[in-house]
Amino acid sequence: MMKKALIFTFLAVVFTSFAQKSTEQFTSKKLGEDREITIVVPKSYGFDKTKKYPLLVLLDGDYLVNPFQGALDFSNYWDDMPEVFIVAISQNKNKERYDDCEVSIETGLPEEKGNLFFEFIGTELVPYIEKNYRIAPFKIIAGHDTTAGFLNIYLYKETPLFDAYISLSPELPIEMENRLPERINQITKPIFYYHATADGDLKKMQTRIKKLDEGLSKITKTGFNYKFDDFKGASHYSLVLHAIPNALYQFFAVYQPITSVEFQEKIVKMESGYVTYLSDKYETLEKSLNISMPIRLNDFKAIEAAILRNKAYNEFDELSILARKHYPKSMLPDYHLALMFEKKEDYKRAQKYYINAFNKEPIGDLNKDMMFDKSEEMKKMQ
Repeated sequence: MMKKALIFTFLAVVFTSFAQKSTEQFTSKKLGEDREITIVVPKSYGFDKTKKYPLLVLLDGDYLVNPFQGALDFSNYWDDMPEVFIVAISQNKNKERYDDCEVSIETGLPEEKGNLFFEFIGTELVPYIEKNYRIAPFKIIAGHDTTAGFLNIYLYKETPLFDAYISLSPELPIEMENRLPERINQITKPIFYYHATADGDLKKMQTRIKKLDEGLSKITKTGFNYKFDDFKGASHYSLVLHAIPNALYQFFAVYQPITSVEFQEKIVKMESGYVTYLSDKYETLEKSLNISMPIRLNDFKAIEAAILRNKAYNEFDELSILARKHYPKSMLPDYHLALMFEKKEDYKRAQKYYINAFNKEPIGDLNKDMMFDKSEEMKKMQ
């Protein structure tokens, strides 16, 4: 019995150490058939029972799931993007994908099987995933050519189901290049939108895609996050591999840690407000992507460096308050106060807070040896 328990524990650890990818049959009452879907569960899903993940729904999932998963895994490894929950709908039969995306040649709206497929995603598949998994409110949909044009129809709804749209070389239904900009102008909630073409793309599609870009580029309202790419030297198919990371980095730009360029060209040049900048960065992340996370330790260190470089020592008080909120049991809050008093040459109080930090939990490069040495140094300075 003990041996079986150990084997089970080992398998559970191995299973949750990697993204869990499974293919299953989803029974749809709307479609009156079973549909193959692939679910990719983030590798951390089993470790943090409170964490929620953005949802990415992939049309043409049979061939888009691997490039999207690869781009997300790579970027998450470097902490440039969050982990994302992927649901990929297989449409590997040519007739199936065209039937799924059937639209009226007169209205450009879903009809027949296309209408059923549209409802299947909105009223069956997404609600099922939200009910059974920990999904954050931020939802993305992506597709290629026929499916890319079709996914835009969700933007025609009064309250669009998805927050972000990746339309790769879309084959646009009638009048969509004119209607979509008008519709997006009327939407009140924030919308992220990416689309792409290439010089090797189908010319008829390329012309309409560029016209759509003209209309979308004129939208200046707050809350519309937009990017268009026209790749050189790429084909209708190869542009997909160029576009996927561009789209994802566009959507998740606010998630990235403070970069060296951001530090040198923006933060250090500020006269004050370094801690406010850090707080606002993470508040924007939560508001725009519905992702709540502790402030990264490296981002604390970047703000610490900016304060030191500009001798804005009083801001260490604010930074300590912020550190206490995110890392209350760690040395970080007391360390910031100690550093503030040391730089202001109040060595007695600096020693006090270095001793306080000594009694807290180490974090990053802050440890007990360092705090002891600093407290002894402050004692000698008095």
